[in-house]
Amino acid sequence: MKLYLIRHGETQWNKQRLLQGRTDMPLNENGRQVASMTAEGLRDITFHKVYSSPLSRAYETARLVTEGRYPIQTDQRLTEISFGIYEGLCCGRDGYNIPDPDFINFFQDPGKYVPPEGGESVQELCHRTMSFLTELAEDPENQGKTILISTHGASLRSMLVGIQKKPLSEFWQGGVHRNCGVTILSLEQGVYSIQQENVIYYDEALSTNYD
Repeated sequence: MKLYLIRHGETQWNKQRLLQGRTDMPLNENGRQVASMTAEGLRDITFHKVYSSPLSRAYETARLVTEGRYPIQTDQRLTEISFGIYEGLCCGRDGYNIPDPDFINFFQDPGKYVPPEGGESVQELCHRTMSFLTELAEDPENQGKTILISTHGASLRSMLVGIQKKPLSEFWQGGVHRNCGVTILSLEQGVYSIQQENVIYYDEALSTNYD
């Protein structure tokens, strides 16, 4: 089995460095453009199944990347981590307005991160995304299949941390993937391995820089 993991295209809140989480923001014009360019880069790939987070930015990315050629199944386990009452606040260097001084642990020391009211822990995120990957791996129907998964920045990172069995202290090693960055996982003898990580199929100038 081979999995193509893709982070959704750009949204306006991405540009403004606002915490999105479960807030259902649509793609902006640039997000749709890079998703269509990514479709061109993946056009020769035949997908046997397509899964997406139910949030519109991920679902629309899946639809644009596959050019409507395949049905899309949504799964709640692929949605983004929830930031609860802090969604919509700025986490960028300019305009940072998150009131909890310890929130910075989300980026700097995720193992010590305590979610805000209504939010989700990094441990909970990792548990649900790995549940999804394990279910795919254990389904004999998926053997030899190629599957596209459209998801989010933290959700995608949690999958990579999970399959590599890394500590949460290394959660952000490699940084946030670019919008429509494509990562390929291969499953052999029940073990996932990374074949490609965070590759874009469009001009880098169109990508939001999250460094």
